[in-house]
Amino acid sequence: MATHEFEIREEIALAATPEQVWDAIATGPGLDSWFMGHSEIAPGKGGTNRLEMPGYTQESTITAWEPGRHLAFRGDDPDGTFAAFEFLIEGREGGSSVLRCVHNGLLGDDWEAQYDGIKVGDAMHLRKLAAYLAHFPGRTSKFNLFLIGPAVADAAKAWSTFADTLSVGEITEGARVRLDVPGLANLTGTVDFVSAPHCVGVHTPNGILMLLRGYLHALVVEYHGFSDDEDETKIETAYKSWLDTAFA
Repeated sequence: MATHEFEIREEIALAATPEQVWDAIATGPGLDSWFMGHSEIAPGKGGTNRLEMPGYTQESTITAWEPGRHLAFRGDDPDGTFAAFEFLIEGREGGSSVLRCVHNGLLGDDWEAQYDGIKVGDAMHLRKLAAYLAHFPGRTSKFNLFLIGPAVADAAKAWSTFADTLSVGEITEGARVRLDVPGLANLTGTVDFVSAPHCVGVHTPNGILMLLRGYLHALVVEYHGFSDDEDETKIETAYKSWLDTAFA
């Protein structure tokens, strides 16, 4: 198998203190409040970051651990590929921060599609981190969903379906939306970030939703719920049904 090196650098300003940013990136509950899948952290240099997603689990070794400043970890796969992340936090005036992220590693034979998916996904997950810290500070999610749906080759169809579900003609940052998902009560929200025609992130009074057309055109729903009044099973069932039927 041929391997291909990659490196992606991102930087984002966050309306949160370095300590708040650290809690969001270096604890399991913090990561589960904005990142994909489910994470468990055994803290400290030499500790572990275990990420579980449907059909995939990766355990990374923590290679740098300076609370409030510097976090790094690396996960190696049996086929020789690996992924490494490094986060640097810089405090700014007014209780804000800048987070710099370097994601590098080796990709396998399908490296071009993997790289395209990673590049979009990295940027959008950092935007989701910003939404979490801005709208649900000091809280951690009660549950989070990571649901993978069908592959949709037609990007325009996927994007228009996202817009229909948000009850808007055009998806733009800052737009007010109304979620229309069969089986769930309508909720109003605000669009926090957009990368057309790949991804849109919305926060509601109860949580953060991201709709994504990602790797190999697969559709993904990520949801982080912060309210005790929501029924996780009902929400998961509704979004699974939406993924199965809305794009048929």
